[in-house]
Amino acid sequence: MGRLFGTDGVRGVANADLTAELALGLSVAAAHVLAEAGTFEGHRPTAVVGRDPRASGEFLEAAVVAGLASAGVDVLRVGVLPTPAVAYLTGALGADLGVMLSASHNAMPDNGIKFFARGGHKLADEIEDRIETAYEQHRTGAPWDRPTGAGVGRVRDYDEGFDKYVAHLVAVLPNRLDGLKVVLDEAHGAAARVSPEAFARAGAEVVTIGAEPDGLNINDNCGSTHLGLLKAAVVDHGADLGIAHDGDADRCLAVDAAGDEVDGDQILAVLALAMREAGTLRGSTVVATVMSNLGFKLAMEREGIELVRTAVGDRYVLESMKEHGYALGGEQSGHVIVLDHATTGDGTLTGLLLAARVAATGRSLAELAGVMDRLPQVLVNVRDVDKSRVATSAELAAAVGEAERELGATGRVLLRPSGTEPLVRVMVEAADIEQARSVAGRLADAVKSALG
Repeated sequence: MGRLFGTDGVRGVANADLTAELALGLSVAAAHVLAEAGTFEGHRPTAVVGRDPRASGEFLEAAVVAGLASAGVDVLRVGVLPTPAVAYLTGALGADLGVMLSASHNAMPDNGIKFFARGGHKLADEIEDRIETAYEQHRTGAPWDRPTGAGVGRVRDYDEGFDKYVAHLVAVLPNRLDGLKVVLDEAHGAAARVSPEAFARAGAEVVTIGAEPDGLNINDNCGSTHLGLLKAAVVDHGADLGIAHDGDADRCLAVDAAGDEVDGDQILAVLALAMREAGTLRGSTVVATVMSNLGFKLAMEREGIELVRTAVGDRYVLESMKEHGYALGGEQSGHVIVLDHATTGDGTLTGLLLAARVAATGRSLAELAGVMDRLPQVLVNVRDVDKSRVATSAELAAAVGEAERELGATGRVLLRPSGTEPLVRVMVEAADIEQARSVAGRLADAVKSALG
C-alpha cells in the first residue's frame, strides 16, 4: 500500500479513493495510536470534528464520528467550519484531537481527512505513519480492542463553536475596520458564514459572493483559485479591497480597489512590516517557501527583514516557525500563518489583519502592497520524465548553471520534482517576462533531454 498521508492529510475522490470504510478505519486507528502514545493520559478523550460543505462530507463525517466513538472517544461535532476553526477549537476546548473533512481548494468530487493533535497542531509524520500501520494491520485481520457499555464515546453537536471562533478572530485585531468596504469571495466553502460575520463584527461594510454553498458548488469558478468574479465585484461595488478564500478557508488572496491581484507574497510583506512596527515580528524574520517571488526577498532585504526559505508546503513553513520561534510565515498561494493567533494557515484571520492594516494606515491596499515588485515568474510542468534524477543529472546541472549565469542577480531558477505526479516543475524568474519565458523553455527542453 502506498502512503495514504500526503503533505496535508489523506485526500482522494470521495467514495472511490476516500471511502466511508477508510474514513472509519483511519479514525479508529488514530484513536488507538494516540492512546498508545500517551496522548490521553488515562482520561476519557475528546475530539472536535468539522467539515466543509461538500456533499460527500456528510457521509464521511458520519464515518469519522462512528469510528472515534466506537474507540471510546467523545465527539464534539462542530459542523461546517473552516479548517483553522477546527484547529483553534481543538486547542481552545482542550480536546485531545481534531478532525477536519475537506479537500481544500480541490474540485467538489474530492475530499480529505486531516487530523490535529492536542493544541490544534498538525500530526508529526511519525504519528501519521503509525496510524497508517495500525489501519493496515486491522484491515488485514488484526482485531481492535473495542469498549462496550459506558466505555463507548458519546457524540453531541457543539453549535457554540461558530461564535467562539468568530469572537477569537475579532479579538486579535489591532484595530477596527470601520469605514472600509470589503468584498468577500467565500468559494461556496467552509467560511461562507464565518468570514462575513467576522468582518461585519469588526466594523467593515461587507459584500459577499460565493457564499451560497449547496454541497456541489465549492470552488466552482470562484474563490482563491479563480479571482475573476472577485476582481469584477470589487470594481463594480467601489470597494476598498476584496478577499478570496478557498474551500476550507486556510488560504487568503486579495484584490485591490482597481481589481488587481495581491498574492500571498505581497500579503506577507504587508503583514511583516505591520508586525515589525508593532514589535511582534520576532527575530525580524519571516518564513516563506522556495517558490516565493524573488521580488519578495529583495523587498525584505531592503526593509531589513530576514527571510528564511523552506520546502514547498505550509507544514514546512510551520515547522521552521515553531523550531525557531518565528511569528510570521506563509506561501505565495495564500497560506499565511500568524503563529501568535493560529496553529495553521487561517484565511479569514489573514484577510482581517490585511484589512486592519489598510484601515490603520489610511493607505490603499495597492500602495501597501507596492512595498514589493513582483518579478515575472514562469512555471512549466515537464511531464513523463524520471523526476528522481533531478538532483543527480550532470546534464541538467550544466543547463541550470548556464541559465543562472544568464539571469544574474535579477533572476532565479528552481527545478522541483512534483510530490504527487510524474513531472518536474521548472520555475524561472527574471526582470523581463520574455527572458523568463525563453529561459524556462530551454530548461524544460533540457529536462526532457536529460530525464526523458
